[in-house]
Amino acid sequence: MRHLTRSRLQSLIKEGALTRNGEPFTNIKWKVHIGEDYRLTVPEAAPAAIIPQAMTLDIIYEDKDLIVINKPAGLVVHPGAGNHDGTLVNALMAHCGDSLSGIGGVARPGIVHRIDKDTSGLLVIAKHDQAHLVLAEAFAEHDIDRVYHAIITGVLRPGVGTLETLIGRSPNDRRKMAVISEQETRPDARHAISHYKTLKRYGNGRAKLAGDAVASLIECRLETGRTHQIRVHMAHLNAPLIGDQTYGRGPGLAGLKPSDDEATEAIKVLKNFRRQALHAHILGFTHPVTKEVLHFEAPPPQDFQRVINALDRL
Repeated sequence: MRHLTRSRLQSLIKEGALTRNGEPFTNIKWKVHIGEDYRLTVPEAAPAAIIPQAMTLDIIYEDKDLIVINKPAGLVVHPGAGNHDGTLVNALMAHCGDSLSGIGGVARPGIVHRIDKDTSGLLVIAKHDQAHLVLAEAFAEHDIDRVYHAIITGVLRPGVGTLETLIGRSPNDRRKMAVISEQETRPDARHAISHYKTLKRYGNGRAKLAGDAVASLIECRLETGRTHQIRVHMAHLNAPLIGDQTYGRGPGLAGLKPSDDEATEAIKVLKNFRRQALHAHILGFTHPVTKEVLHFEAPPPQDFQRVINALDRL
């Protein structure tokens, strides 16, 4: 029963799946005694309520235990308020079919981690309880290698560093997250650590921006996985991601002054980019069943690369 979670075992016992000495037994607090005979019958996974929907998926890796997807920007990961279908989970239900042996007794894919709708890149999804449990523990213990590429406005000084804060709900807008002061007592505030490194700086050649470079391509390695973590941390450093419609207040691109037609066209590309410039570039972890060390990389999507090409012209 090592592949079943504690909560799943408790649910099965309460539902009558356990017998003690041949009789149904539902007492989850009972202390086992020598000589007693216990038998647990695990039922087949029940069909999920989520409707399977066939979609084209960029599958990086797949076996009987898990699947790694390169998610496009614009695709919601899981059904929720305002997104009842057309999500990655709906697509995985159609793609995986009978290979899903159930998460918590329901035949559905196990979402171990999520990335925002408008973020692109790598995700690992479990096909059964054992894989889901082991991967979830690896994420909780920070044993997953996650590297993101992001394009920020301005530059970071120093160019390499670590940001360690608390992140919780914004007191001004409940739809947003924010860095929370260590002095505040907030039950929703959670520890967040981002390691960043500047890969390249752009601008102040053909296009001038008062005081500094136009933008930077950075690498972020996440030690924790809080909601909107990179976006919140970069905005906190006054270097929000290009295109971020939620956390984008900062130096921005409004002050750019092009010196020629090529720069004008490049700036147009930047200003028309309407999602956060964030891509889950690398994902590495130990396989939950075979224990093989797996490493995956996904190149940036075309729209992200188009922004980099535009910045190269400044």
